[in-house]
Order: sequence, then C-alpha cells, then structure tokens
Amino acid sequence: MEREYKEKKPLLERGLKIFGWVILGALAAAGFAFIFGYFVMMLWNWLMPELFSLAIITFWQAAGIVLLARLIFGGFKHGPDHSKKHSPKHKFFHNWKSENYKERKCGDWRHFDDYWKSEGELAYTEYIERKKEQEQK
Repeated sequence: MEREYKEKKPLLERGLKIFGWVILGALAAAGFAFIFGYFVMMLWNWLMPELFSLAIITFWQAAGIVLLARLIFGGFKHGPDHSKKHSPKHKFFHNWKSENYKERKCGDWRHFDDYWKSEGELAYTEYIERKKEQEQK
C-alpha cells in the first residue's frame, strides 16, 4: 500500500498562520473584556445608585472593579489546580476511571440485591429503630 505524504508548508507560511491566530485570539480577548466591562458598568449603574445610593461609574471604573474582584477572589490561575490533585475526591475519580478499580469494586455490585433481601433490609429497620429511640431520649 502506497502512502501519500502531504507536503509540509513552508516555515514562513506556518509562522504567519500561527501569528494570525495569536492576533485573532488577542482581539477576541480584548473584545470579550470590553463587552464584559460594559456589561458590569451597565449593571452597576442600573442597580447600585438605586439600591445603595452609590455613584454612577464609567467604563474604566467598571473594568477596574472587574480586575480588582478577579485579584481578590480568583487570582489569575490558568490550567488545572495542582493543589486539588491530592484531594480524596480527585483520587476517587482518578481511580474510578481505571479498569482495575471498576473490576475490583463494581464487579461486586451484582450481589447487592441478594444482600439487601437477606440482610440489608433487616439491618436498615434495626438502624431506624435505634435512631427513633435516640430521638425520644
């Protein structure tokens, strides 16, 4: 079987394409920032003067409020949060994805109905009775 090889585009052409995408991304980010700042300004000027007797703000003040809120509440983190990688929740979901875990843990669920009929229902009613006794005390 004969393979068809695509010709590699010249380095300059690939570089210009990447540069174009970077410029387009920067323009899109600036556009979203402008729209978001304008939205914050409109929302502030609609609600805050009426509710709290605060002054009307300009677009740049609204953009400053967004930037300040981002610094205080969110920072400028990008990508996955590596501090959460070692949390129990992360480990559970990471292990859940592995086939070994599914075979080891989930394979036993096929016995659940039998367990519930023979022992589970009785254990549950005993538990409820103990709870009711504790509430009455």
